[in-house]
Amino acid sequence: MDAAGYTTLTRQSGLLREMQTVANNIANVSTTGFRREGVVFTEHVKRLGADPSLSMASASARQVDLGQGGLTRTGAAFDFAIMGDGFFLIETPRGEQLTRAGSFTSSAEGELVDSDGNRLLDEGGAPIFVPPDSPAVVLASDGTLSSNGLPVGRIGLWQPTDPLSLQHEGGTRFSTGSGVEPASGATLVQGSLEESNVEPVSEIARMIEVQRAYELGQSFLDREDDRIRTTVRTLGES
Repeated sequence: MDAAGYTTLTRQSGLLREMQTVANNIANVSTTGFRREGVVFTEHVKRLGADPSLSMASASARQVDLGQGGLTRTGAAFDFAIMGDGFFLIETPRGEQLTRAGSFTSSAEGELVDSDGNRLLDEGGAPIFVPPDSPAVVLASDGTLSSNGLPVGRIGLWQPTDPLSLQHEGGTRFSTGSGVEPASGATLVQGSLEESNVEPVSEIARMIEVQRAYELGQSFLDREDDRIRTTVRTLGES
């Protein structure tokens, strides 16, 4: 295969990965707290001796869209939505992770946990305990939880030290290799959940665009294959 074929193959590989990312975005358009992702293309140019340089594209990095999603009113006491920057910090079997999905329940031990049983952590990184027999729990905009007028804990809002270090772990959870730090300027809303920040129309339009680009590249590879086969056959007959 010549240089043009290798260049096209790297491009096709990146387009396929982008198609998978867009499809995942569309599949999670109704997932609470889901963050849209995009693929970042990079270009590598190498000089080939006396020949012209060769450009190779790759799509090995993902970009997480941290834009605000809309809010849906639920009225549940332990449904929390973040307005502004920041994440909830939860304790998982794979370590502490970040999420914007704010649907929690009280466990048998009185700890706030998500749907997978991961514990919600407070501003000091400790689990939040709400006594099971507590009367109506009220959440202040700064994250302070109160029962019968007395504070029982304060939900922490966190952000990665390096936003580019966010790694999607599955669902709505993220890990970060750079560590986390307190987020400022955000507020919490009780009885509401943040929707996915995926725009369905934009994602479908992007899927069509990527699919057409992939088909164009595949058409080029098919023509190159026919050309090479014809050349070999002609040389074999001479």
